[in-house]
Amino acid sequence: MAFLRSPPFPWVAAEVAAVSLPGRTPISDGAGLIDAIRGARVGGAFWSSVEDPWQFRGMVHVDFPGSDEAIAAWLSGAEVRDGAGSIIPGDTICSATLDRLASAAYRDPFTGSPADPRTVVAILGDWRRTLDANRPIRAAAGMAQWKREAIGQFLWNGDRMPVFTSADRALSRGGAVAFWPSRVPEGFAARAGALGWAVEDGFIRSSGLGAECRPPMSILVDRSGGIYFDPARPSELESLLASHDFDEALLERARSLRHAIVAARLGKYGVDQPGPSLDLPVDRPLVLAIGQVDDDLSVVHGGAGVAGNARFLERVRAEEPDAFILYRPHPDVAAGLRRGRIADPVATGLVDRVVAGGSLFDLIERCDAVHVLSSLTGFEALLRRRRVTVHGVPFYAGWGLTTDLAPTPARRGRRLSLDELVAGALILAPRYRDPVTLLPCTAEVLVRRLASAQPQSTLVNSFRRVWGAGRRMTGRARA
Repeated sequence: MAFLRSPPFPWVAAEVAAVSLPGRTPISDGAGLIDAIRGARVGGAFWSSVEDPWQFRGMVHVDFPGSDEAIAAWLSGAEVRDGAGSIIPGDTICSATLDRLASAAYRDPFTGSPADPRTVVAILGDWRRTLDANRPIRAAAGMAQWKREAIGQFLWNGDRMPVFTSADRALSRGGAVAFWPSRVPEGFAARAGALGWAVEDGFIRSSGLGAECRPPMSILVDRSGGIYFDPARPSELESLLASHDFDEALLERARSLRHAIVAARLGKYGVDQPGPSLDLPVDRPLVLAIGQVDDDLSVVHGGAGVAGNARFLERVRAEEPDAFILYRPHPDVAAGLRRGRIADPVATGLVDRVVAGGSLFDLIERCDAVHVLSSLTGFEALLRRRRVTVHGVPFYAGWGLTTDLAPTPARRGRRLSLDELVAGALILAPRYRDPVTLLPCTAEVLVRRLASAQPQSTLVNSFRRVWGAGRRMTGRARA
């Protein structure tokens, strides 16, 4: 059995998740590989709370120098002894470790292609960090039935998934409780205190709308007692952006990721499809105003008191009196699935045109500026180097990259570059799930998958679309 091997993800076939196969691999940089393994703490059954060979400290007795226990103990700095009680020299274990590493072939589980051992260590290291972070979770509350399978996969800790139950029962189980903020009783977060870990969709989410019951391919888990859309208190994402030391390797990774997202025309809900060309004036500044869902928690908590889309558009017109203003309703509102519809804003003079369909990114790229309340579209416009004016307090405001019309927390006094923001918000903070293998993955893997994906419909998705169409028809009839 290879020393570097995959956890037994219960929902993934072993041959799909495998990072090692029978074979041989020349080890060219043994010292560097050993250092990488030591830093990642992977090898052996590292995922198991019972069998993890990395949990041993002090003095360890082992059967032979090349065992999982001997290698992990040596790399952890423990004293390793044989069955007779004699100390096994480090050089002996090092040689046995290199022999063990060379006695397997390695593969990238996301492509199925051969991989070098350092790549495998990086993948296993990402998996270990997630599994270790999940260990305190005992229960999950407020999770919609249709997304529980995905959430369970995100929160698996190497031994088990959390129990999905009611908010009250979740608190009685002991340990941390993962909860969806909009679906638990008011005051739940305060009751849970440090044991309440908020879960929300990530910023690159899926191919298709969440309101159509498409499960998330990324989430954020906030263990701080806050959440990124509520500026009233610090969140893990905010703290990360305020304090992380972004090294050049990470910033280069962020630049490459940003370019890949823009080139793929990728947004939160998948690839933005090109639409018909719009006839727009060339003698006036073009401004895009982004509508939102009225009762979305990002508006309730991060909207700086701006009540609804009509009030938001009044403010945009006041800020841009000479501009040709395009209004883009939120897709869930346009689909009739969420609240936020307003009377004809063109007739009332708030905007010059409503553009509910077609390409969002075409609009962003053609406009001189984008105005948002707290919409993620503001962040997506920053990725495309557009001027962004923010009327609320979303997570990306207050770092020197946006024009902020509302006060932002003093905690955000740090000036960030765009790639530092990308590194924090898209690489370090979220968790991702590969839609093909269903394995935990990096942002880069998910971007590649979504860039070539087509939304797949289920009965639930189809029902939600029909239901939304009925709501739109009812709304028009009432109007």
